[in-house]
This record gives sequence, structure tokens and C-alpha cells, in this order.
Amino acid sequence: MEYKTRITPAKEESVKALKDEFSQYNGYIFTDYRGMTVEQITTLRRTLMSKDSTYRVVKNRFARIALSQLDHTADEQLVGPTAIALVKGDEANAVAKDLFALAKEGAPLVVKGGIIDGKFFSAEEVEALSKLPGRLELIATLMATMMAPVQKLAATMLAYVEKNGGAPVESAAEEN
Repeated sequence: MEYKTRITPAKEESVKALKDEFSQYNGYIFTDYRGMTVEQITTLRRTLMSKDSTYRVVKNRFARIALSQLDHTADEQLVGPTAIALVKGDEANAVAKDLFALAKEGAPLVVKGGIIDGKFFSAEEVEALSKLPGRLELIATLMATMMAPVQKLAATMLAYVEKNGGAPVESAAEEN
């Protein structure tokens, strides 16, 4: 006899609510949270809230259906106890850093993989993503690189003025 899942209005409503929540995010990092304490999960949730992200324990079957309705497949990741870090915008890098930082601190958190901007990431790729500099770090580096020539020019002009005893540039030219 073949087993059939009974579809109830409550289950349908749960899947719809999950789909509506998932549709607000563009990144999903799947984790195994087995062994984590309530305090560790609460700390992680607070950390992710500051990045406009959330950490949600899900029922695998409901999550699989909701993700498939959003044209994502994550069958391999939705095995065993699963929690999903839901990410908005460009924060996937920062969220991945937070997850791996918590794991380094001793929490038994295991990253299974992820879907970021519609692209599947293995656990190793999510870890590599966590090691890349964040968006703000890249902008700061770019700004510093762009400002370097201007700073060098200003320093050269200041050295020239100091060399001429602080006299204005045109009067120094008249003396020679």
C-alpha cells in the first residue's frame, strides 16, 4: 500500500505562509542546528536581525514545497533538522560570516549549503563567500584607492610651499 500525505487546510496555510515569507528574501543559507542551545540560537537571531535577516527553523517538507513554488530546489539541504538563514539584499556575505563565526566559537552549527540570488552554493562555496570582504569593506578600499593620488598631490604642494618658507607660490617665482 502506497503512503499518501493527507493535505489539510492547515498544512496548505502553513506552506503559503512560508512561501510568502521566503518570497521577501533573495538568499537562503541552510544549516543543521542540532545541538545548539536556545541561547546560541537567540544570539544568532539578534545578530542577523541587525542585517535585515532572520534565522528560521523549518519543517523540511513545507520548506521544500514553498521553495519549489519560488522556482528553487534544495532537496539535498532539506534533510534532517534544518534551519534557514533568510537573507535580504547584499548581506549574504555578512550573514555567512556570522554563521561561521558562531561555529568557530564552538556552537554545533553546520552549514549545509545555500541559494543566493537564485544560484545554488555548496557548503564549501558558502564558506568561501564568508571569507570575502564585505560590500562596505570593498567600497572603503575603492575610496582609499581613489583618494591616494589627490592626497599625494596635496602633500607635494604642501612640501613645495614649506620649501619656499611658506611664501605664496607667485612671490617665490618672482624672487628667482
